[in-house]
Amino acid sequence: MHELSIALSIVDIAEKEVAKIKGESVSDIELEIGKLAGIEKEALEFAWPEAIKNSVLSEANRVIRWVEAEAICNECQKTYPINDLYDICPHCGSYFKGINKGKELKIKSLTIC
Repeated sequence: MHELSIALSIVDIAEKEVAKIKGESVSDIELEIGKLAGIEKEALEFAWPEAIKNSVLSEANRVIRWVEAEAICNECQKTYPINDLYDICPHCGSYFKGINKGKELKIKSLTIC
């Protein structure tokens, strides 16, 4: 389960940001995670409480924005939603595409107290 290591990395980043401004804790954290980022929602939910225990995030309100995946076809240049990296272009049937969004894994904001 790599979601635990991801959650621990988020805690580490938050602790460094709190230390930079000599804060005490984080009241709100907003995450942006793409549907193609390889993060299982349930596994992250399971790992989160253990990862934030006794950290600056222990009392933080967490908001996760799940980003839908979108690709642009390299053949016909049309943009379309995808659910999987192997989805074909619904317009021309090409497998060749660029991923516009859906692979994000970002801390969008922290509210530090």
